[in-house]
Amino acid sequence: MKISIVTPLGKIFEGEIKEATFPGSEGEFGVLDGHAPLVTTLNPGVITLKKVDGGEEVIAVNWGYVEVTPDHINVLVDGAVPVAGSSESEIAEAIERAKQLIKDATDSDALVAAVEAKIESAARSI
Repeated sequence: MKISIVTPLGKIFEGEIKEATFPGSEGEFGVLDGHAPLVTTLNPGVITLKKVDGGEEVIAVNWGYVEVTPDHINVLVDGAVPVAGSSESEIAEAIERAKQLIKDATDSDALVAAVEAKIESAARSI
């Protein structure tokens, strides 16, 4: 299934995936190929993408919308930070930017802590 993640500044990610997990306004939810059509809002959190090649992509988002069709996912977010890099220092910098994005998007210390833990855990698997 194809996915496009776009911010006002441009595309963050576009490609083929096997599975996606989103921080929906009603709770975290997953999407697989053939999912029923859906449009919902996204809360501050982490989008996790399982790529076709077995890799994983982790993207922190502040808020936005997701549209799911049986073969494509369109994600529009206000701000996003991919938690990735080619060196440990680049990954550490991306983690800090992702944490700041979440802190700026919410007043909930519990949500910030939960998202930070998820970002740190995902970064260890990169």
